[in-house]
Amino acid sequence: MSGTEPTITALLIEDDDRLASLLAEYLGGHGVVVAREADGLRGQREALARPWDVILLDLMLPGRDGLTICREIRARSDVPIIVLTARGEEADRVMGLELGADDYLSKPFSPRELLARIRALLRRARGQAGPAQRTIEVGPLRLDPGAHRATLGGTELELTAYEFTLLRVFAERAGRVLAREQLLDLARGSAEEAFDRSIDVHVSRLRQKLGDDARHPRWLKTVRGVGYLFAAPEADTSDETR
Repeated sequence: MSGTEPTITALLIEDDDRLASLLAEYLGGHGVVVAREADGLRGQREALARPWDVILLDLMLPGRDGLTICREIRARSDVPIIVLTARGEEADRVMGLELGADDYLSKPFSPRELLARIRALLRRARGQAGPAQRTIEVGPLRLDPGAHRATLGGTELELTAYEFTLLRVFAERAGRVLAREQLLDLARGSAEEAFDRSIDVHVSRLRQKLGDDARHPRWLKTVRGVGYLFAAPEADTSDETR
C-alpha cells in the first residue's frame, strides 16, 4: 500500500474463527483495519453504532442471520456491504443483492480477491472509479460523481455504491442499448463472473428509486433479448422496448 492511500475500516461479521483470523491478518497488512463480531445481533449493532468504510457480512450466523442484518443495515445506512457466503445457490446471492448488498463472494475465496473487491467498491463509493468527475445530467436526473450524489428533480436519491455506479454507467450512455455483459464489465470491472441476475436485481432496485413503473418503465427500459436502454422519460424509444 502506498503512503497516500487512506486507511480502510472494515467490520467483519463472521463466526468462523479461522477464516476471521486469516482475513484480519491479510487485510491488516494491506491497509484495512478489521474489527470483528462473531454474533449476528452484536454485529448488526456494531455496524450501526459507528461509521465504517465497508461491512463484510457472512450469511449463516448465530444470533441473527446475515440476510436480516443486511436488510436492517441498508434501511439505515448506505455503507458498502460485501456478502461472504458458503451458500452456492443463486437464490441466496440474488436475495442478498435485493436486500441491499453491493457485492458478494462465495466461499472458499482468496483474501487477495476480497481485498480487490473492497478497493474497487470503495473507489466507486468515493467517486474515484474513473477519471471523469464531471456532473452528468439526463433530463431531471443529475449525478455528481465527485460527491457520490444523485438527485431527481432536486430530490436526493439514496443509492448504494453499486447502484450509484450502475446509474452513472447508464447516464453516461443514455440512449444506447447496453447488454448485461457490458454492464457487468463497466460497473464491476470484470465479467469473469457473468452473473446476469445480479444486474437484473440492481436494475429493478434502480427502477424503484427512480419511481419507474416495473411494467411500463420510463427511465430503464428492457430491450428484449439484448439488455437495457436508459433515457429520460420524455425521450422516444422504439417499439422493441418496454
